[in-house]
Amino acid sequence: METESPTLLSTDVNFHFFSTLISGAVAGAIVDVALFPIDTVKTRLQSENGFWRSGGFKGIYKGLAPAAAGSAPTAALFFCTYEGCKKYLSSVTGQTNSPYVHMVSASFAEVVACIIRVPVEIAKQRRQALVHKVDKTALQILWTAYKTEGVRRGLYRGFGTTICREIPFSLIQFPLWEFLKLNWSSFTGLPLTPVSVAICGAIAGGISAAATTPLDVAKTRIMLADEASGRKLGMTRVLKLVYKEKGFGGLISGIVPRVMWITLGGAIFFGFYDLTSRILKFENT
Repeated sequence: METESPTLLSTDVNFHFFSTLISGAVAGAIVDVALFPIDTVKTRLQSENGFWRSGGFKGIYKGLAPAAAGSAPTAALFFCTYEGCKKYLSSVTGQTNSPYVHMVSASFAEVVACIIRVPVEIAKQRRQALVHKVDKTALQILWTAYKTEGVRRGLYRGFGTTICREIPFSLIQFPLWEFLKLNWSSFTGLPLTPVSVAICGAIAGGISAAATTPLDVAKTRIMLADEASGRKLGMTRVLKLVYKEKGFGGLISGIVPRVMWITLGGAIFFGFYDLTSRILKFENT
């Protein structure tokens, strides 16, 4: 009986890692740059100052630089962790397409990705919402946050809230995306292509975005708060304050651009991820 040599197995593992890294980076960068104006509108709608006082439709691309710089490594780190964790858990449990494997893998990947995502989000959203009277660059914003508030309260303010938003989002999105992909051919009678993967990503992203909008509102408020207010804010406290100020409408502020952004983003992200993976796999054969 023939067996694969350790060298071949190592090559396959290395290529899979490389393919996941590149595919995730390409997909993340394309989405964040292409759909940035929608993200800006969403952030300004959720700001405590309100949409118009936060800039309205002016300077719609403010914050693009940190978003563009951080999107590729964040997405690459997420997908490498997700695919690696999924592969490991599948081998341990013997269940390749278990939704529980997808949930655990996505949750763990979100925590790891937030190491890069949170500082990027702070710089991006503070520029989007025109928090500073002086037009500071992303690096200046992060340096000021570090000098005045330190690492945990400055650079990583809202880390816990971001994870509390991302994990429920991923618990819905990734099992749903994997389920739709797995059953695409039986549902539609069509082969699974990058376009169909994109459609599955759009559906999964839109549903997840709508369900987690209140958590996104809390995360945005905490990241945009000044130093004194930021020390006192937690997710539950923010949600109570928003509800007291604006009622249920405040809790879902920005839901339309958020759902639009993530639906389109899901289509582009997962579509380009699948397409890039196929191209790299084809070139490796």
